[in-house]
Amino acid sequence: MIDSPSADVLTVKSVDLCTEENGKDHHTKRYELMSRDEYSGKIPKLVMRRGQPFRLRLLCDRPYDRARDALSLIFTVADEGQPTHGHGTLVGIPVNQFPEQLGDPLEWGAAISAINGDLLEVLVKPAATAPVGQWKLDIDTKLLSEAFGKSYSLPQAFYVLFNPWCPDDLVYLEDKAHRHEYVMSDTTLIYRGSYNRLRPSVWKFGQFEKHILDCSLLLIAKIGKVSATHRGDPVRVCRAISAAVNSPDDDGALLGNWSGDFSGGTPPTKWVGSVEILQQFYKRQKPVKYAQCWVFAGVVSTIARAIGIPSRVVTNYSSAHDTQASLTVDYFVDKSGKIMEEMNADSIWNYHVWNEVWMQRPDLGISSDGDYGGWQAIDATPQESSDGMYRCGPASVLAVKLGEVLKPYDNNFLFAEVNADKVFWRYTGPHHPLKLLRKDVLGIGLFISTKAVGRWEREDITASYKFAEKSVEERATMLKALKQANSYFSRYYLNEEFNEVYFNFELRDDIKIGEPFSVILTVKNRSSENRHVVEGSLHVDTVLYTGKDRDSVKVDTFSVTLEPGTEESIRMMVEFEEYYRKLRDQAAFNISCMATVRDTEFEFYAQDDFRVRKPDIKIALLGKPVSQAPVEVQFTLENPLPIPLRKGLFHVEGSGIGKPLLFKHPEIAPGEKVSNTFTMTPPYSGRLTLAAKFTSKELDDVDGFLAFIAHPRPEDIITETEDNVIVARTDVID
Repeated sequence: MIDSPSADVLTVKSVDLCTEENGKDHHTKRYELMSRDEYSGKIPKLVMRRGQPFRLRLLCDRPYDRARDALSLIFTVADEGQPTHGHGTLVGIPVNQFPEQLGDPLEWGAAISAINGDLLEVLVKPAATAPVGQWKLDIDTKLLSEAFGKSYSLPQAFYVLFNPWCPDDLVYLEDKAHRHEYVMSDTTLIYRGSYNRLRPSVWKFGQFEKHILDCSLLLIAKIGKVSATHRGDPVRVCRAISAAVNSPDDDGALLGNWSGDFSGGTPPTKWVGSVEILQQFYKRQKPVKYAQCWVFAGVVSTIARAIGIPSRVVTNYSSAHDTQASLTVDYFVDKSGKIMEEMNADSIWNYHVWNEVWMQRPDLGISSDGDYGGWQAIDATPQESSDGMYRCGPASVLAVKLGEVLKPYDNNFLFAEVNADKVFWRYTGPHHPLKLLRKDVLGIGLFISTKAVGRWEREDITASYKFAEKSVEERATMLKALKQANSYFSRYYLNEEFNEVYFNFELRDDIKIGEPFSVILTVKNRSSENRHVVEGSLHVDTVLYTGKDRDSVKVDTFSVTLEPGTEESIRMMVEFEEYYRKLRDQAAFNISCMATVRDTEFEFYAQDDFRVRKPDIKIALLGKPVSQAPVEVQFTLENPLPIPLRKGLFHVEGSGIGKPLLFKHPEIAPGEKVSNTFTMTPPYSGRLTLAAKFTSKELDDVDGFLAFIAHPRPEDIITETEDNVIVARTDVID
């Protein structure tokens, strides 16, 4: 037999994946796949980042001989039926003799780093542009003098991820603290509420937990339909993620629901993180019920961080949903001051949550301010179709700021969300012209927020999306965008200019749920000779945070006569009993006022949003937290309502808890304080978080969180330097 290998061809008997060293070098040791051990019955799988070498130790049947042995590696994309060199899904490379021979960063490379008896240590470097996902590896050995050799297949595939630590990767992020926050941190704050009551709640990404990486890759490949060839391109991958996380056209991860009826699923306000959602999707491969914008966004950042793309969750307060691409949000009001829901296709959401992902954008060219790389906005909430599917982005945040509404992808929609002008029209019938009551150019795109780097605080990033309101640049950018959008309402007339009567519409701030509140309209006659009669109405409606589905709570009409130089206040009191039954999901109100000055053409219209404040769950540690040592935790909540809370349930999650803890309280009396304690064990030293959520029949969407530092165990403290600085062995990864 001439075509069989000779007996002295080097045989690879087994391969050590060096998970400990590779995990540290590649910042991947927290992945559940990497930390499996033989006791769990599951073998660990290697999770690596592209553009950076990882090591493998080959146990051979004899020492490797540089003079007579040849070694090559064959990599194939695991789920590709017909891998090919041309598509970059099949890669064959020789193993070079010395570690400095790993070659160009944009190409795969391998080299020997050490020979110790029968152990051969090899360095492998995936190209910085390699498709992300699972790869199979075959190791071929032969003698230099012969044509045929032997092959050893690695028993399980290994994972290649994007690499924000590698300067040659399109997702490279230079700042170490930013990498820690946007890639490695597994918990964040998501801001909700309204612009005058910003409310943070904790969201656990859990990107390193069981099945999360596999589920993320499944969503990109199977639901997002990104072919293996294109899985190395972060722009394509992120566009696919924004489509695959929602379900209207592809049975993706989550089913959106803004109806208020959440039977047959979990209400969006009850989720505390992405892990349960993605694990459920991975198991059943059917959309998980139910989500609203912040749930879609929490899941998107989990997937992005899991595959190695820096990502953060962003909230835009008073966010426009412009359906006609007119860059205005148009509201139609009837003569009694009621908003006409049936005519309003556009809406303003109290807040809207989307994501940013960090990458270079070589596809967009160069702007007047440099390239369009950096933060890109993507949005998985299914609002408008883009190229035939519900998806949005990636839109360069810089391009949005510069009003480049034609740049891909979906910059026009993003621009309107943060910049549209709010326009109120009075509608008197189909054959009458519209009357422009007021135009609000400052009301949209407020307090754009994300969690600060390394701190449990809000960072305001409004300036990255838009120039300062009222600035010359801001209006110039809006005009540039409007010219490109070419759509406007033409048949209208303007409200009369009239300044003898001054109106001021105000709300008392910081109203706790359970308390009454008042709405006050102050009317002042500035004229020194004319008496004026002012007539109108005050309206209080409950609304969803999307600005839709109004339900009237109370309407008061008024008529006041103002002598010259006098002022009057009209006050409307709203009692708990009046608003409680109508309070929608997330406790949002819309207050409006319509008033006319008799014998003039002047009409005053104003509206505002506000929320009643829900209580916080207080969480406290009853001892010093130390890595791998039990510590007691207590949480407390006071019922703020004048009625009992029934079927109360606390849901607690956090690092070191494992499965969420549930605590039931059948009834909590008005004003009663309830407490529970439990024991947890911090899994490692460094920054940890605990999050709690409370739901009941009468009150839900109540949460609280605690961020704390777990200290290293005494035996983990390696050295104490002269000035008593402790150098500890920690699991915190930079």
